[in-house]
Amino acid sequence: QVQLVESGGGLVQAGGSLTLSCAASGSIFSYNTMGWYRQAPGKQREWLAFITSGGSTNSADSVKGRFTISRDNGKNTVYLQMNTLNADDTAVYYCNGIRGNSMYWGQGTQVTVSS
Repeated sequence: QVQLVESGGGLVQAGGSLTLSCAASGSIFSYNTMGWYRQAPGKQREWLAFITSGGSTNSADSVKGRFTISRDNGKNTVYLQMNTLNADDTAVYYCNGIRGNSMYWGQGTQVTVSS
């Protein structure tokens, strides 16, 4: 059974940093892409960044330069390093994996930025 488990969320002060982790139940090479999304209260889910099985990355303009996606193949884990956080970054953050025609989601991890 496919499982994606996020961790690393929490409460942080504005200007601070957090690193989120997404641990996959199998090899992350089996996913065409893995990515991060977030959803703030009352807002639609927003794409943040992805990394392909070949290692290519891309990120949304709204977080470019502040958020960095990376992965550790040996740990089957994808990370989202988040710097210079502000109150607008408060949301539930979700890990996503695409394998063939299927899309998988983690349960989400809450990030709260206090101003």
